[in-house]
Amino acid sequence: MSALDDLTAQVAQNTSVEESAVTLINGLAAQLAAAGTDPAKLASLQTSLAASAKDLAAAVAANTAAPAA
Repeated sequence: MSALDDLTAQVAQNTSVEESAVTLINGLAAQLAAAGTDPAKLASLQTSLAASAKDLAAAVAANTAAPAA
């Protein structure tokens, strides 16, 4: 791979992680406000946030270089 290809791949990986983080964070306040104190809505929101957190963790893991040996 050329240096340009390596750089392009790294930018794509970083963008994926950043987009996952932004997706997780955006709208959280609105979602909490919409759920209010309704236990069913709060449980649904918790499930949704857990899935989003797992997506973010997967994106970070997939785009983190292995430590040098």
